[in-house]
Amino acid sequence: MTCKVTLQPSGRSFLVARDEPVLAAAIREGIGLPYGCRDGACGSCKSRLLEGRVIHGAHQLKALSVAEEDAGWILSCCATPQTDLVIEARTVPGAGEFPVQKMPCRVTRLERPATDVMVMRLQLPANAQLRFHAGQYVDFILPGGLRRSYSMATAPHRIAEGLELHLRHMPGGRFTDQVFATMKEKDILRLEGPFGSFYLREDTAAPLVLLASGTGLAPIKAIIEHMKFKGIARAAVLYWGCRRPADLYLHEWALQAAAEMPNLRYVPVLSEPGPDDAWTGRTGLVHEAVMADLPDLAAHQVYACGAPGMVEAARRDFSGRCGLPPEQFFADSFTSEADRQGG
Repeated sequence: MTCKVTLQPSGRSFLVARDEPVLAAAIREGIGLPYGCRDGACGSCKSRLLEGRVIHGAHQLKALSVAEEDAGWILSCCATPQTDLVIEARTVPGAGEFPVQKMPCRVTRLERPATDVMVMRLQLPANAQLRFHAGQYVDFILPGGLRRSYSMATAPHRIAEGLELHLRHMPGGRFTDQVFATMKEKDILRLEGPFGSFYLREDTAAPLVLLASGTGLAPIKAIIEHMKFKGIARAAVLYWGCRRPADLYLHEWALQAAAEMPNLRYVPVLSEPGPDDAWTGRTGLVHEAVMADLPDLAAHQVYACGAPGMVEAARRDFSGRCGLPPEQFFADSFTSEADRQGG
């Protein structure tokens, strides 16, 4: 049995199997819906149900609270239809443009620029043509069908050089323990992608706030390299929040990017600089640094990536205190397996 899902205001429709999540069917049909984790943890796919009935699979209350569900909101990544549906959701132009592919890849380089960060470079098969938007992510497929998601730090025009990913070590993590302890160059991994609706909207000249915490820099790096390659001259400022100076693992890259792109500024912000760090730059919470510099965000677009707490605080405060239109906030929340498990 299938159910028909109609999206408003676009009017597009597609069929969903009764036991299939709405988002999975949309991806299969090449219809772009906003999403991030696909695991009910980040809330990026939250949409309003106008007609019909769904059943939600397991999800985090921070992504969709009981009150929000009672008010008619759903998470398309874990909502399965019980009837035909009408959903109010922004479609994402081009999100279904590139096919999702599975392929093997070879580890070509492992570099640790910070104690808990690994920059991994991968070589794709010679006959592979992985097409993607700067800012999207791929899944590693692990034994037993487990998956781990990582944003690509590579702009599409540089894919021939290989794929770059930034991984933070999560002690006890099934995948990152392996990456940091036993993985070697020439190891073979299996990945699938591209996924995600986090990429630059190029149909506007609105000034950009590029907001990252920790390894949330990865997709922002890809977007900046894409902007430089395409000659996109929109005014942009990169705010990168970390704890200590040593955590700014690509500080020199960011300084160089700002020096080479007249339209780009770079503002590093440290939340916990130590007395021996001799840090004279900005301190505090990175999203608060944005608000201090740009109290009026009404004409901006924001792209935020990193820890869920930072992303949600920015989403709330930029709209509530700085006038940012909610639809101009694009996010990729780095939910760990602990986040997905609720702990």
